[in-house]
Amino acid sequence: MYKFLITRKNPLNHFIIALCIAFIGGLLFSYVKAPIPWLLGSMTATLIGSRFKKINLYWPRAIREVGLIIVGYSIGLSFTRSAVIQILGKLPSMVFMTVSIVLFCACIAYVVSKLTGVDYPTVLTGSIPGGLSQMIVFAEEMKGIDITTVTFLQVARLIMIIFIVPFLVFNPIFNTGKNISTNYLLPHSIQAEHHFFPNIIFFMFVCLFFAFIGKKIKSPTPYLLGPILGTAVLGISGIHGPALPSTILSLSQFMIGGYIGLLLKPEKLKHKTKIISLALLSGIVMVAGSLALSIILIHFNHITPSTSLLSLAPGGMDQMGIMAHEIHADLSMVTGYQIFRLFFIYFAVPPALRWFFKVNSKKAEKTA
Repeated sequence: MYKFLITRKNPLNHFIIALCIAFIGGLLFSYVKAPIPWLLGSMTATLIGSRFKKINLYWPRAIREVGLIIVGYSIGLSFTRSAVIQILGKLPSMVFMTVSIVLFCACIAYVVSKLTGVDYPTVLTGSIPGGLSQMIVFAEEMKGIDITTVTFLQVARLIMIIFIVPFLVFNPIFNTGKNISTNYLLPHSIQAEHHFFPNIIFFMFVCLFFAFIGKKIKSPTPYLLGPILGTAVLGISGIHGPALPSTILSLSQFMIGGYIGLLLKPEKLKHKTKIISLALLSGIVMVAGSLALSIILIHFNHITPSTSLLSLAPGGMDQMGIMAHEIHADLSMVTGYQIFRLFFIYFAVPPALRWFFKVNSKKAEKTA
């Protein structure tokens, strides 16, 4: 039966195998009480499983998108009127911190480029934080950029941050027990189980509609951002949705983690050892830089260490949102900073990179 599954050229068979491997990983990480076990466990298991050449794993993108919709809805619940007013008051801080993180990553990319011999445009595109899909699309559009290296650097950074940040924010030094709870942020949220249905059906359609609109207008991460905006609009207008059970949130982590684990394909890299080593090291340095900036943010905004770090961590908004939810950090603040950086990277960074690469190529032509 096993040989039949791995030899048949049927995506369903490969998905079933991936599903089983990811589930075992989630169970194992839950057993050892790792942070966000169903995200880290499924991701680690599929990443390791995909290294065996005889096993072909497949994880439908649609599964990951459903997981993002669930996470987006959960994050959107935190956007009350008071939370939005609080975020708007911190726009100058968001601009400063976002620009600082991008410039810091550009400096790291320069060092990595010199040490590996890979051209700077490729390393820089692979080092921009929080914009994996956008940077991969940008790399496809630009001539001379190695898309395989860009993809690897982006995914390696993401995986490093997903592994390092949870162990920091779940550490007693960061998780002081003084974080704002989700229930406090959602005073009008329907918490009782008997109110879950049929209210959730209405919000499910709203999330799907906003995700569809986001896809049509080509917004960044539409399956996450759409549900966040749809749920937030209803919440701000006074229509509050029911909180999701922990089992559904764990399921969403599982859906996302299995997909991320299959993105990394080191066998396609040139100079694998050097690039992998420096990619992992640069991920650690990025977290250290975010940690330093988070200390500054704590000083000026008087927020908890975990909320500050998750707001600035150069990972994905969905992963940071999941962690914030798990430790009851200020979810609206974390999401506010992450959304701002997402839009900044989506709208401001690509034009700036095009201009920078154009200027550099002209200088190179003159000196040649």
